[in-house]
Amino acid sequence: MPVLRWLRRHLIVIAGLLTLAYMILPNIVVMVFSFNKPNGRFNYSWQRFSLDAWKDPCGVADMCGSLSLSLQIAAWATIGATVLGTMIAFALVRYRFRARGAINSLIFLPMAMPEVVMAASLLTLFLNMGAQLGFWTILIAHIMFCLSFVVTAVKARVMSMDPRLEEAARDLYAGPVQTFVRVTLPIAAPGIAAGALLAFALSFDDFIITNFNAGSTVTFPMFVWGSAQRGTPVQINVIGTAMFIIAVLVVLAGQLIANRRKNARP
Repeated sequence: MPVLRWLRRHLIVIAGLLTLAYMILPNIVVMVFSFNKPNGRFNYSWQRFSLDAWKDPCGVADMCGSLSLSLQIAAWATIGATVLGTMIAFALVRYRFRARGAINSLIFLPMAMPEVVMAASLLTLFLNMGAQLGFWTILIAHIMFCLSFVVTAVKARVMSMDPRLEEAARDLYAGPVQTFVRVTLPIAAPGIAAGALLAFALSFDDFIITNFNAGSTVTFPMFVWGSAQRGTPVQINVIGTAMFIIAVLVVLAGQLIANRRKNARP
């Protein structure tokens, strides 16, 4: 039958679109309810359309302060994890040394370990060291668990690099630094960027590890969790919608730049 033939021919596309719709559906719900004006404290049922929350996104006390703190931690954690992860990835791919295989295995432990176990372990470490829980303990914890994801992303890119390109640069009398800056780094840049974006998203979104090691510091995910106990303000949906739109725009901009570069090649 023609219908069955069409379904078989487009089965993969249909499955992909359904999966994408399933993933985006919660974001659409958040976006819709950012325009809601609930009668009570809880923004769980649609009442009427309103732009009040968008006009005053910081109308809830301490929300924008916690958002700013989360953005700062995510930015610094991204920088730290990206720099360290890139160096580790190059070392694991380019050099041979003792315990290289063991280190390769240990890199994946934070990715495989349950977050609650890692959170409790870090809390025990900080308490035994006498560290005061707060901004710095959160930052150290975030760099630690983001590191594995950056190493994995950058390592995959470095392994796929053609070493003959660097050899050609050296044959043209380029020094080690010039070769790295002009040849190696631009080739590895997509993997580094992917690792950095993943680290930022993981750090900004983390709750379990942050909750264990935050002390009295409140990040945005912790603020959302605390608000859910008393009543969820519409402004939380506004911030979530804004973050989703920014993320989509960044991805689209990246795809546009990549397509332009691809079309510009001879």
